[in-house]
Amino acid sequence: MMNETRTWEWSAEEIRRFGYRVVDEITEHLTRLPTSPVFRPFPPDLAERYLNEPPPTEGAPADDILTAFKEDIEPYPFGNGHPRFFGWVNSPPAVIGVFADALAAAMNPSCAGGNHAAIYVERQVLDWFKQIVGFSRDSMGLLVSGGSMAALTALAVARHAKCGFDIRSKGLQFSPRRLVFYKTSEGHGCNQKAIEVLGIGSENLRIITHDSAFKMIPAELDRVIERDLREGNVPVAVIASVGTVNTGAIDPVEEIADICARRNVWLHVDGAYGAPAILSTKYGPALGALKRADSLAVDPHKWLYVPVEAGLVLVKDAELMRSAFSLVPPYLRTDGSTSGVGGLPWFSEYGFQQTRAFRALKVWMALKHHGLSGYRRAIDADITLAEYLAKSIDASPDLELCRPQSLSIVCFRFAPARLKQNPQALESLNKTILETIQLSGRAFLSSTVLNGKFWLRACIVNPRARLEHMDELVELIRQTGLQCET
Repeated sequence: MMNETRTWEWSAEEIRRFGYRVVDEITEHLTRLPTSPVFRPFPPDLAERYLNEPPPTEGAPADDILTAFKEDIEPYPFGNGHPRFFGWVNSPPAVIGVFADALAAAMNPSCAGGNHAAIYVERQVLDWFKQIVGFSRDSMGLLVSGGSMAALTALAVARHAKCGFDIRSKGLQFSPRRLVFYKTSEGHGCNQKAIEVLGIGSENLRIITHDSAFKMIPAELDRVIERDLREGNVPVAVIASVGTVNTGAIDPVEEIADICARRNVWLHVDGAYGAPAILSTKYGPALGALKRADSLAVDPHKWLYVPVEAGLVLVKDAELMRSAFSLVPPYLRTDGSTSGVGGLPWFSEYGFQQTRAFRALKVWMALKHHGLSGYRRAIDADITLAEYLAKSIDASPDLELCRPQSLSIVCFRFAPARLKQNPQALESLNKTILETIQLSGRAFLSSTVLNGKFWLRACIVNPRARLEHMDELVELIRQTGLQCET
């Protein structure tokens, strides 16, 4: 049995020695990735052991545990650290964010509130994002796990603001009228999940028609809201997308905001993926409309390359956000003094979580390290690569591009002329191509279904990706397609 005191109290020498070993492992992992397979499945024998091994009775030396990590875990990553990973919306980690996570864990604060450094770091990060998207300084927000929790938080505030009665004390059972929400079929599923969790029910989520570019049609939204009003329903919130995960489509936020303002409906913008494109040269001007939103979701762990988890929600009306969640009576709320113990109003009053991790540090360090200009260059580069890939696909006679291409997502499929009139064979072939490429370790794509058709999908949120990787990807798809067809 190990010395019990030593397992909890490490000397400075032990921390340094083991820490250097950990840094060596991080270094090896990050620098070896480009020459490693993009993805390989966790071996069945290891999976069996990890699923069935009982908890350890006695402790093990830290070095043995790190060796187990090196042999069993590190060789089988998700794949998103690789320069040829283009699946879903998962970026490689900004290296400084990797170290920030360790520093945050060493401090290990609860960011529910209080007058300590982590709170001011999170406040500063929130203020930076307010400035980036055009929200006022007196708005409020939280660092959350990701877009799903951002949606749940924002839509809970919308429900509180627009339902027309005291929902916190009376509950939904009290509602004399049906509460309804709106989005397109391309809006992320986390928004429907939030609506279901909030007790609204998916039957009260209106699916608004989108156009051929997969963008919400404002006139159709207005028509459906008008119908709900005539029927005595309560339109609560519209969920607009800035960068759908299928195609990168951007809903016409400005026009939608005009409708919401006229109809007194909350506007939530899901910018979990696409909102950072406000920093880009191409999309920045159009995304100035983000400032019209009542609430906004952004995921720094997507297109700002911050290690998971790092989501963010902003709500324009800080007092509404507080009244939607706070259980602290007004007379007991902190006064905002920066000299006492309580400090500024606690974050736990603005959301569901009480104990909260120090997520802000990795976002803060990444923004400080790269700056907005560095992020602008990286995001512009991703967009350029996506456009280059789209042009290369369009120029290939046996590949079909899904139009329009938007942000850094490209949807396409292998479509030789002889199979274009056989949709079932074409879908089956592309599914085989997808799995073959994923398991080959040479690149990683995901897929989607649009208008009933199966498409391969590349999402480039990867500052490690280069132009030659796009050329290699096109050639790999064509080669794999020909091999799978025969």
